[in-house]
Amino acid sequence: MKTLLVGLLLAVGAMPVAAQDVGARLAGRVPPEVATLVQQLAADAAARGLPVDPLVQKAIEGAAKGIPADRVATAVRGVAAQLTAAAAALRQGGLTPPDTDAIAAGAFALNAGLSGAQIAQLVRPSAAAPGVVVALRVAGTLTAIGVPAAETVALVSGTIQAGESPAELLTLPARVQAALAHGATPAQAAAGLARAAAARASAPGQNKPKHGKP
Repeated sequence: MKTLLVGLLLAVGAMPVAAQDVGARLAGRVPPEVATLVQQLAADAAARGLPVDPLVQKAIEGAAKGIPADRVATAVRGVAAQLTAAAAALRQGGLTPPDTDAIAAGAFALNAGLSGAQIAQLVRPSAAAPGVVVALRVAGTLTAIGVPAAETVALVSGTIQAGESPAELLTLPARVQAALAHGATPAQAAAGLARAAAARASAPGQNKPKHGKP
């Protein structure tokens, strides 16, 4: 089950939803008052360069689970606030302007338990590296499976700074889970992987190009 969860959380290629398509997506799937709210929030999000799809998905998910409309509305407003906070954190980290995929990934990481300052910290080494979206999705997934936020940031940042590829970053959650299966705590597993990345980065003769730079 955890492996399946990791696969779902790491999805980075979700189809974007244009603001004008929101009504069609919601029709017959959520209560009318929720649909109206989501359309309003989506129009505001689109006008500010924020992604719309997370708002639609949250509304549909809540309605499908039979959650009362007022609670779904509260949850959707919470997603809107996270998107705003994620965009601010990305700008703080130097990504200006952040694109919608990066903002959605940042909101995912916030929801998993990272702070805005930690997201900004991850953006700095990854902006010219494997990609902000991958880094934040991996960081959010690690946090979701129990790695403390500080250890998550150290591991993801260290792996990037070691010159590893996006594909290598994407293996981190599975490698942490493998260590858990052998009795390590999430913090211990992440710390061990971070030490290994640091050792690779400082090894004599280690002149790996840093993420496509000559």
